[in-house]
Amino acid sequence: MTSFAERIGGLHADGHAPLYRQLQRAIREAIQKQVLGADDALPAERDLADELGVSRITVRKALDGLVSEGLLTRRQGAGTFVAARVEKSFSKLSSFSEDMISRGRKPHSKFLSRSSGLVTPEESLTLGLGPGAPVYRFNRIRYADDAPMALEYSTLPAFALPSAEVVKASLYEALEATGHRPVRALQRLRAVLFTAEQAELLGIAAGDPGLLIERRGFLPDGRVVEVTQSYYRGDAYDFVAELNAISA
Repeated sequence: MTSFAERIGGLHADGHAPLYRQLQRAIREAIQKQVLGADDALPAERDLADELGVSRITVRKALDGLVSEGLLTRRQGAGTFVAARVEKSFSKLSSFSEDMISRGRKPHSKFLSRSSGLVTPEESLTLGLGPGAPVYRFNRIRYADDAPMALEYSTLPAFALPSAEVVKASLYEALEATGHRPVRALQRLRAVLFTAEQAELLGIAAGDPGLLIERRGFLPDGRVVEVTQSYYRGDAYDFVAELNAISA
């Protein structure tokens, strides 16, 4: 039987990287390459430490980091497993494509519409644009492998992109190419029930629960570069946030 160390390829030499980071990298790459699949159990921390010849503290620190990334999940009394549901961290500003690739999933999109036009009064408020300013609008179904995961509606000021057609697999990739990728964002999450039209697009039942994330992305100079509404399937996504106590 193949050992866990053999499955992840052991620890990779990575310059002067600490052992826990080497272990994180090895497990992360094993998930990305699908050597470790969804719901696969990891050995107990003591066994993993013995097998890899490192301390339990090193193992615990490595696994803690991967749990916070959403790649692993701990189940009370059962152990540590590769996450089956997608866990999206609110503390990290990343694209859907980046999230899926980091979890060993293959992202792709189906465009429902892609257009240019003039900003609406509501959009002018959220984007901070004057009346008549040009914008681009994108409506997509986002997939992980072959499973539809989310509906996404994005509006961007036209200064951010040369045309709507440059957006292919990743909106953030297109924005990064023009130097307009957001560096911070404000997000709001609320529960929703999918309409019949939305449910049909996602292959779920009308009235199924979902999560709506409304995001405004900002450039370093404070300008809004993105307003996105993403409707995530409630049966496929968990959103996590790390909270730290404020010292009195």
